[in-house]
Amino acid sequence: MAPVVNDTAHYALIILFSSAVGLVAVLANRLTERVKIPVALLVLVGAAVAVNAQPALHAPSTQTVQRVITLALVLVLFDGGMHIGGSRFRSAIVPILSIGVVGTFFTAAGGALVLHYVCGISWYLAVLVATAVAPTDPAVVFSVLGKRQIAGRSGTILEGESGANDPVGISLMVSLLAAGGLSVAGFASVGTEFAQQMVIGASVGVIGGRALLIFIRRVPLPSEGIYPLRTLACSLMLYGVATLAHGSGFLAVFVAGIVIGDARAPYQSEVKRFHAAMAGLAEIVAFAVLGLTVDLHVLAHPDVWIPGLVLAIALTIAIRPLGVGVCLIPVRLKNNERAFILLAGLKGAVPILLGEFLRAAHVPDAERLYGIVVVVVAFSVLVQGSSVPSLASLLRLPMRTVDPEPWAVAVRLRDEPHGVHRLTVAPGSTAEGWTIESLGDHAGDIWVSMVVRTSGLVPVRADTELHAGDEVVILAVPELRETLTALFVRS
Repeated sequence: MAPVVNDTAHYALIILFSSAVGLVAVLANRLTERVKIPVALLVLVGAAVAVNAQPALHAPSTQTVQRVITLALVLVLFDGGMHIGGSRFRSAIVPILSIGVVGTFFTAAGGALVLHYVCGISWYLAVLVATAVAPTDPAVVFSVLGKRQIAGRSGTILEGESGANDPVGISLMVSLLAAGGLSVAGFASVGTEFAQQMVIGASVGVIGGRALLIFIRRVPLPSEGIYPLRTLACSLMLYGVATLAHGSGFLAVFVAGIVIGDARAPYQSEVKRFHAAMAGLAEIVAFAVLGLTVDLHVLAHPDVWIPGLVLAIALTIAIRPLGVGVCLIPVRLKNNERAFILLAGLKGAVPILLGEFLRAAHVPDAERLYGIVVVVVAFSVLVQGSSVPSLASLLRLPMRTVDPEPWAVAVRLRDEPHGVHRLTVAPGSTAEGWTIESLGDHAGDIWVSMVVRTSGLVPVRADTELHAGDEVVILAVPELRETLTALFVRS
């Protein structure tokens, strides 16, 4: 029985260590609000130091890393799509697609030029590394900002860009590795493979998202706790279907998340909170696993950290501002929002995952190339990330503080409610300054059931005056939706 006991104790030790790391990671979010360094970087560095300092620890296999990160990305992208939702996506669809697709190609092309002409890396390897570092991770930006959220379209554009360019970058890398080199025939193969993955992935996402929405609405479940598990299982199924159909599974889950993000569905709030928590955990796990693959001795070589630093600086001050700036020319944005988008393109887990693809494909000098990617990501998160709050303040970018709201007032209904409208009074809107009575006189037959101001309930009386930021719950026929919305948006 001794071996069984020892194995059980060893497994218990692993669970204890893992849970302790998870707890530290959760509490570290409080620290990052002060030091302005995302917790993801702390986890990455901590894992890298641990695996290099403790001989008993071993880096996971390439296959294990890819499987864990793939699952984590599915969770993150699905949650990201749900957070954006259809209405926000449609309001910024042009810049999201132009930056997410065209901007990714511009970034990869600019990075390849720097790596080839400045760092002396061959064209094919330069293109591979540049493709790896092209995707961004605005989730890191919002992690640094803490409780502050960016107002206007810049936040939506950054989130949408990340969701779009992650599948684009992954598909482009897979196509380049399959081509095996740069040639006319190779470029034709890359273009065909890339287009196929994008079209199939988007199609599966739209069709699957609509099917999931019908499934959620028409098939009730015995317990509210099962609803989030159903969407989790369906999102994983969509990834599998799209991938088996030779499409981008990552794009499929992102698009499906957008489709159901702001749709009316039972237990929608619980589903969103569950997926937000899963995505946060997935991001921490991804960086912890990726940190275990980092060899600090390789990063210390001058032919690794110098090219990595050169590429990181070039991406920050030249390549992204120029490439993304061109994509944003036809988009109407305020100058401060435009500048923030150009300078806030932080790197995250996806570039390191793509660097892992290089090692799995056994390309020449793969360890060195992987180290360059890690240096770029570390520079981006540490240097750019720590300066994001100061940059937002310097640009006077509108931000709002979002504090946790642990207390809720809710009513459960067996059937889907019709004619319930939850609106927020925008600064400068027509409804700002109106009384409840005035709102009824102008909007028609309505009933204001609740007014929430700074996380507190306001008594609803005829003379209650509406302030900017108030959340108002109104009962009215669905046909009055557009009329009410027009009163509550900025005039």
